[in-house]
Amino acid sequence: MSIPGAISPLAVEQLRWTVDPSSLPFSTTSDLSAHDGIIGQRRGVEAFRFGMGMDGRGYNIFVTGASGIGKLAMTRQLLQQAGGGVVPDDLCYVNNFTVPEEPVLLRFPAGRGKRFKADVQAFLDTIKRDIPQLFESQEYINSKNEIIETHDRKTRDFFKNLEAKVKDAGFVLVNMQMGQVQRPDIVPMVDGEPVHLLKLEEMAEKGRFPREELVQLQAKYKVLKEEIDTIFLEVRELQKEVKRKSEEVDRLMFLNAARDLARPLFAEYAEEKVVAHFEGMLQHMSDNLDALRAMGQPQQGPMGMFVPVTAESVLHDYQVNLLVDNSGLEGPPIIFESYPTYRKLFGSIERAMDRSGLWRTDFTKINAGSFVRANGGYLVLNLMDAISEPGVWQTLKRALKTSEIEIQTFDPYYFITAQGLKPEPVKMEVKVVVLATPQLYHMLRHYDPEVTKIFKVWADFDSVMNRDDAAVEAVTRLMASFANERKLMPFGREAVALLLEHSVRLAGRREKMSTTFPALCDIMEEAHFFAHAAAAETVGATHVRDAILARRDRAGQYEEKVQEMIDRGSVFIDTEGAVVGQVNGLAVFGVGDHMFGKPTRITATTAMGREGIINIERESDLSGAIHNKGMLILAGFLRRRFAQDKPLTLAASIAFEQSYGGVDGDSASSTELYAILSSLAGVPLSQGIAVTGSVNQKGEVQPIGGVNEKIEGFFECCRRNGLTDGQGVMIPAANVGDLMLDEDVMEAVREGRFHIWAVKTIEEGIELLTGMPAGVRGEDGTFPDGTLFALADARLRALAEGLKAFGEKKDDAQA
Repeated sequence: MSIPGAISPLAVEQLRWTVDPSSLPFSTTSDLSAHDGIIGQRRGVEAFRFGMGMDGRGYNIFVTGASGIGKLAMTRQLLQQAGGGVVPDDLCYVNNFTVPEEPVLLRFPAGRGKRFKADVQAFLDTIKRDIPQLFESQEYINSKNEIIETHDRKTRDFFKNLEAKVKDAGFVLVNMQMGQVQRPDIVPMVDGEPVHLLKLEEMAEKGRFPREELVQLQAKYKVLKEEIDTIFLEVRELQKEVKRKSEEVDRLMFLNAARDLARPLFAEYAEEKVVAHFEGMLQHMSDNLDALRAMGQPQQGPMGMFVPVTAESVLHDYQVNLLVDNSGLEGPPIIFESYPTYRKLFGSIERAMDRSGLWRTDFTKINAGSFVRANGGYLVLNLMDAISEPGVWQTLKRALKTSEIEIQTFDPYYFITAQGLKPEPVKMEVKVVVLATPQLYHMLRHYDPEVTKIFKVWADFDSVMNRDDAAVEAVTRLMASFANERKLMPFGREAVALLLEHSVRLAGRREKMSTTFPALCDIMEEAHFFAHAAAAETVGATHVRDAILARRDRAGQYEEKVQEMIDRGSVFIDTEGAVVGQVNGLAVFGVGDHMFGKPTRITATTAMGREGIINIERESDLSGAIHNKGMLILAGFLRRRFAQDKPLTLAASIAFEQSYGGVDGDSASSTELYAILSSLAGVPLSQGIAVTGSVNQKGEVQPIGGVNEKIEGFFECCRRNGLTDGQGVMIPAANVGDLMLDEDVMEAVREGRFHIWAVKTIEEGIELLTGMPAGVRGEDGTFPDGTLFALADARLRALAEGLKAFGEKKDDAQA
């Protein structure tokens, strides 16, 4: 059935961009060469390469793009294509023998750090083997014996004269045990026997020993005792001197031997910082010779048990902690950190409990994170992962601003640790690449102004690209590459043509193609599954279509339930007839990444009053800001058309019937305006035509999103209720270039059972919906008779006059 009006339905050729399979220069994808480049991302690729080439501080790269376009894969490809570059240094931590809490960082050319660790370990193994033998050598024994003999000779000389003097005085030398120490003492000789003075005092008290002789003995004892104490102190000093000389001999012999053993290390590693470490290591060893000598010897441990002293525990302080080993690299490191916790990103300092129950740590327990391992290269991470982990984002910013990182453990319970470390900071020259969606990137920039200082390069990857011959060729070759990589069946040209058309539909514009290639590759894998199940040798268009429909069906449960409510009449939707002030609007629903459209009844009523347009959705707090703006625009259109010669006095209420969730967007504003005009003019609107499109104050119909889903949603409702010749959808003319409709809709349009109209103005739309001319205001300021606008204008005038008359009557009654 033809609809009266000034516009005609769109031709079927205008409803979808199609690819003629015969125009593709291949039979199957196996005939095509692989494509290994990045397609359709010129701006993003150039920005990324610019960021890689810039060496200045802060030129880190922020990569943005919609989810599903393969940002990570493109980043990986760009970094791998860069190639070349200098392999960064190896990093080692060694003990700081002066301040053990501040380990020293040593840098070596790539591969040399591993060799340095091995060489030091070989030196320690030699120390473990040779040093105990050094203290058992005849040379060492002779040196020690000579010192001991000198000591003994001097001691004998001290006591030789003393013994004679003591004997002449009538005393004898004895050794007195005082605790664990023996000290020399003298005792008087009485009748050839030594008798202690205390006993002589007792005898004198009893008269058995002369008092005068006792007094004489006590006086002699006092003189001799002072002399003995003086000699004893001299002997002790002599013993200390002997010990010092013995230890000095030990140190000299050890240092001479150790320097001989370490000579290859000094020759191989002549860097000033490394030489200083070697000197400190040898000095520390010489100061702790007792521990070196105790290697392998039993030592009393906890609970009185004797355990051998291991060489590993004694030589632990002299080991090398190879923090970063770049010996296996051929260029700058490229690290993708998929789990950027603080520990994995910035490293940690492990702790262990010692025998006393205290937590301790040392330089060997410093571990590097991916940030340090990426030094001199690239680190790639996801922004959402980074900002959701405690401490990560702030530490990353601080490290990038200062170009150095101090390895610490993010530990909120650090206060229970008895010992902490402050390792020497690592100078950083790393390029950080952060992946995010555009929304998250702009939000972060808004709340964190430092982002632009440390991420000066913004590489924004687009979700669409221009559709031209070069793009079509590149995408087909990409399909061939994917099929070969995943070992899929070859895809026939009909299948490739349908995939290209689907890519255009995903883009949302016929002159564009989608760059969400991962989604396209998923469909290829699923189409391969259907082809394999059908025992086909190649993947055809049928298999691709089955894959697309199966994806929709898997996500279509909610869509089906909504349609069932419409079918059984729970949701009121008319697809035939005509009703005043009622029209079918179109809404798009989203469930995950599945989008579908369904009609919604929109009604309007008008009456006398001053309230203007009442948005029922807004009054019930179900309306968003954009929808509210659309309602205000409707009032602007009515004032422009009908309030030039009279005040706009009416009360009009608009509602989305059976809508119990939030409503936002202005894509139904033209639909709402049609309902108001129908109510004002008293002219019914066709219920077989669904409407979408926003409107401005001039009455121009503006484009909207989701046009394909909206058309297909109303088509499904009409098909369930039975198609007639007068059903269809009215869309903005600016959306014609977005049409990529399903084959079912195309077939119905081809057979004349469904129609798509494209309108530019409200006048065109109202004429189509009512079959009545809209009307143009003449020079006399009136609309021609028999037009819808004339009826609406007359109703508005009547409402204004009626409101005025009502007010006058009310004033007379009050008077």
